[in-house]
Amino acid sequence: MKKSKKLGGGSTLRGPLAKWGWFFLGPVLIAFVIGFVWPFMQGIYLSFCKFRLISDTEFVGFENYLEVFKDESFLHSFWYTALFAIVSLVLINILAFAVAYALTQGVKGSNIFRTVFFMPNLIGGIVLGYIWSMIFDGILSQFDTSILLESKWGFWGLIILLCWQQIGYMMIIYIAGLQAVSEDMLEAARIDGANQGQTLFRVIIPNVMPSITICTFLSLTNGFKLFDQNLALTAGQPYIIQEGGTVIKTTEMLALNIYSTFYGQSAGSQGVAQAKAVIFFILVAGLGLMQLAITRKREVQQ
Repeated sequence: MKKSKKLGGGSTLRGPLAKWGWFFLGPVLIAFVIGFVWPFMQGIYLSFCKFRLISDTEFVGFENYLEVFKDESFLHSFWYTALFAIVSLVLINILAFAVAYALTQGVKGSNIFRTVFFMPNLIGGIVLGYIWSMIFDGILSQFDTSILLESKWGFWGLIILLCWQQIGYMMIIYIAGLQAVSEDMLEAARIDGANQGQTLFRVIIPNVMPSITICTFLSLTNGFKLFDQNLALTAGQPYIIQEGGTVIKTTEMLALNIYSTFYGQSAGSQGVAQAKAVIFFILVAGLGLMQLAITRKREVQQ
């Protein structure tokens, strides 16, 4: 009699399947280790090294990390990115939920609207950046200015660009959550005399919390990781030169700052850039996990 392993729901995994499962899973694990785990571990090690050449490094301990926190451009990029992530998170989720809610109220042609709102997400970030750069410059030329000349225009230009790209994607997730709300609960709310606002805030939103968790996580991490749109739209301009000679790129976000440090400075700056990348990973991962823990506590068990 063949041996079997019990799985959830009472089903079993037969011996041959259990044996050959690892045969098919093995290549995926090997690819994951080669493509992600090994480069990640190597990157952590290189963050403690000073580069003479790409292939010639010297272990210097925490020297690179000390240099990171002395770098005024990195600190500026950190606070600029944090503000950008918060503003974009709030705007994207409010607007995406509003559009999703409107399109689930029996609006004629809702499928066409869903397609139109989702389409910007299919366009690459670099292309979007250049398209919106021309749009903004065309508008701001009427006021004798440019998006590259004033940091406030760069900030709001990036916000508009990211909202235009991401709202349609988040809308799809919210629509799935809204459609999963039980009709029995909505009917019970109407019978109890709840108006539309009370139904929205006391019945619908609590039951859509899983979608809110996902969308909040995606918009938060996307806001911090923004790179290609930042590079194409403003490239960090305009610049400010500090008294000590340090150049501050006023619209430069963290990912672009790491890129600029690695490729735009002296050969010894690669180790500092690698340390910035490790800090960047810890920051985004920590904030993402914290947000997931907070929002999941508010999810309603159905």
